[in-house]
Amino acid sequence: MRISAIIIYIGIITVLYFIVDYFSKNAATNLNVINKMEHTETITKKGNLSLPSSSDELSKLINYENGEYKYSVEDFFKKPKKTAYQLSPDGNYFSYMGPFENRQNLFIQKIGDSTAIQVTHETDRDIAGYLWANNDRLLYIKDDGGDENFKLFAVSKDGNNPKNLTPFDEIRIQFIDRLENNDDEVIIGMNKDNKQLFDPYRININTGAFKQLAKNNPMTPFTDWQTDHDGKLRLAFKVVDGINMTLLHRTTEESEWEESITTNWKESIAPLFFDFENPNQIYATSNLGRDKSAIVKFDLTTGKEIEKIFEHDQVDVYGLSYSKKRKVLTTISYTTDKKQHSFLDKKVEDLYQELKNQLGDYEIFISSKNKEEDKFIIRTYSDRSLGAYYFYEAQTGNLTKIADVSPWIDEEDLSEMIPVSYQSRDGLEIKAYLTLPKDKNKNLPAIVLPHGGPSARDAWGYRPDVQLLANRGYAVLQMNFRGSTGYGKAFWMEGFRKWGEEMQDDITDGVNWMVEQGIADARKVGIYGGSYGGYATLAGLTFTPDVYACGVDYVGVSNIFTILENIPPYWEPYRKMMYEMIGDPTDEKDSLRMEKYSPVLQAHQITAPLLVVQGANDPRVKILESDQMVEALRNRDIDVPYMVKYNEGHGFSNEENQFEFYKVMLGFLAKHLKEDWHD
Repeated sequence: MRISAIIIYIGIITVLYFIVDYFSKNAATNLNVINKMEHTETITKKGNLSLPSSSDELSKLINYENGEYKYSVEDFFKKPKKTAYQLSPDGNYFSYMGPFENRQNLFIQKIGDSTAIQVTHETDRDIAGYLWANNDRLLYIKDDGGDENFKLFAVSKDGNNPKNLTPFDEIRIQFIDRLENNDDEVIIGMNKDNKQLFDPYRININTGAFKQLAKNNPMTPFTDWQTDHDGKLRLAFKVVDGINMTLLHRTTEESEWEESITTNWKESIAPLFFDFENPNQIYATSNLGRDKSAIVKFDLTTGKEIEKIFEHDQVDVYGLSYSKKRKVLTTISYTTDKKQHSFLDKKVEDLYQELKNQLGDYEIFISSKNKEEDKFIIRTYSDRSLGAYYFYEAQTGNLTKIADVSPWIDEEDLSEMIPVSYQSRDGLEIKAYLTLPKDKNKNLPAIVLPHGGPSARDAWGYRPDVQLLANRGYAVLQMNFRGSTGYGKAFWMEGFRKWGEEMQDDITDGVNWMVEQGIADARKVGIYGGSYGGYATLAGLTFTPDVYACGVDYVGVSNIFTILENIPPYWEPYRKMMYEMIGDPTDEKDSLRMEKYSPVLQAHQITAPLLVVQGANDPRVKILESDQMVEALRNRDIDVPYMVKYNEGHGFSNEENQFEFYKVMLGFLAKHLKEDWHD
């Protein structure tokens, strides 16, 4: 991971996102069947087994939502038949992921053929991401039951010669470079020798043989590795004193590492790629000497910024694309209310304009291209649609639809996600997104949905849970409270050591804004979130008990002390940084504040109903966080429905578990937010 990713994102599927981003990007579920499936699998169950609610108890909750709707929960959450399309390097084949026994697997189809070959047959867990290593062989990653110990697998495009390339117990990989000009090898990071540290390896994708390229050091741990355009490992970051980051470079893989620059971890110089001509210069995102991250050119030998290429006065700029074939910069990317592009290359700008002319008012991005850069996979999406995949041939200008992602839903039936903003009580502007039920906008039951992280941000686009809630009559507000990323260094740092305090005030102020605007019925506001959003849910019910009628805590933090005690081993190099963000339990002042704002330690203040949902194998927010919350409330004779899945981790991946969770959630919300069900 690059330094910009070291902001300890404890949100839903966050570390998975970093890996998957590199790789690319109807009958009701029978609870008894799910229960039977869980008991027939070989699963070591974690946590207090006496606490989870029974299937019968959860079924009763489901029945509270008894309205007639055009779309079922399954319609919003079932896996696409075809998604994650990519092109082979030679442009002769499509690859995509599709369901096999309710798990996402890999399929290959020759362009022009009408049938595809299934090349993987995973049944326990979805493939999390994949890529073409060469014209014949593909790589994919998968974990075990949500434990986030991602292993690397290889398979040929005809399904032959499958191989687990990292067959080690309890290891985790990072992807460093696919080595596009090397058909036999890739470079990965792996914590095989020390669970806290990742060493870089060059690995043969046919035999699994590997060679270590550098050795990590527990005293000054390396946290990131990066290659040049020739696939040579020439950049690294290391942690110094727990709170400073040093960018290192070397001229060859045999050379000694040399220091380029050392900064405090709150400042960021994040390398993107090397210059095409000067081997000692890189393109990077940087907030050194500025509040908002900008795209810059940086000299590794002097440790100085050479040129500022692009910045925005309101948001961080994070993306810079280039043509590998033509070796020119093409596109700068950043997100205001929506994703934006600034073009540096006329050829790519003309391509986007042509696609826009043909595809209309959708967000468009190039999800894959062949090595010659004349064949492209195009993906569209909007706030109301998962969109479609298209095949574009530059030589002919032909644009052909390959597949709709979710054709069973008509986007005209769904709700717009509207960018809004409101003032916090101390004068900050809080950016947010409001989704309203179709043709309704006043005096509604409402759900506040704070994001995970907290060092993350919500953005405009399609979210199945948001659309499901709006479809069932709820207004949904997602806010980028202080501490969110994307709005500059100062706004992010405003959230430091503010869990339960000003960060929570920003969420409460969003509720007040909805009520003042006449959107929300103040008596019928619920709060739902995952990970840090789960913490915000618990904090909302604990510290503002009169604001919310109910809450849904999804893999959420209940105890600030125990979440810091039980971090995954590979987060250990960042512990002091986490202490600066959240609080240091060894500091008396911090410790008192952490005790005050840990919901489980103040559970006597909770009066509203709470639904708790947890994946037992979660390596970040361990099941202890949910168990202790449920126990604390049940000790006060408060009924807390508690759903645990023993084959899941930090957020549910298996679709049958997603179906059940959202049906239970809808029933719980209907019971407490819809007048028909009030006792």
